Amino acid sequence: MHDVDRTANLLGATALAVTDMALAGATGAAGVSASGAAALVVLSAAPGISVTELGRRVGLSQPAAARMVDALERRGLVERRPGVGRLVAVAPTAAGEQAARGLLAARGRPLADVVSVLDTDERAVLAGLLAKLLRRLYGDVGDPDLLCRLCDRAACVRDATCPVGQADREARAATAGDDAAPRGAGGGAGAAP
Repeated sequence: MHDVDRTANLLGATALAVTDMALAGATGAAGVSASGAAALVVLSAAPGISVTELGRRVGLSQPAAARMVDALERRGLVERRPGVGRLVAVAPTAAGEQAARGLLAARGRPLADVVSVLDTDERAVLAGLLAKLLRRLYGDVGDPDLLCRLCDRAACVRDATCPVGQADREARAATAGDDAAPRGAGGGAGAAP
């Protein structure tokens, strides 16, 4: 039997190293903070959400989210627009869209480099294990937007189903009851988290 503590420790060290590499690439590419990078990725997938909703999706309070949007707006990466009622919508500018694409590419390069040490079969096993861990983490976090705030959504659903999106759909169906989701329903390839 393999030692759970050792495996957990190896996972922790790997997670920290991979996070440091991915965030350095993402923030360096766009020249923004980690929350600013996440905001650009979120806004590229959901332009026009409110400052409050953007803050929720990147894990910031409303005042902190407003300050972050101010900073991104000063850099010409986002703009505020009139929203519904008193809400103010935030959308990426063309420069913000370009920055989001650049930071996702910069985030992805070191991650691809790390997994390139594995052969095809090992990558398939790792992908299955990571999907299982993400479904478990969704149970703790309970918010697919927050969990996937720096995800390359297109890469996640290429020929597969997003495990976080699937976990969210299953949780919502269980909460709503059997009438809300027919048996066998679920997200397929291309489904958003």
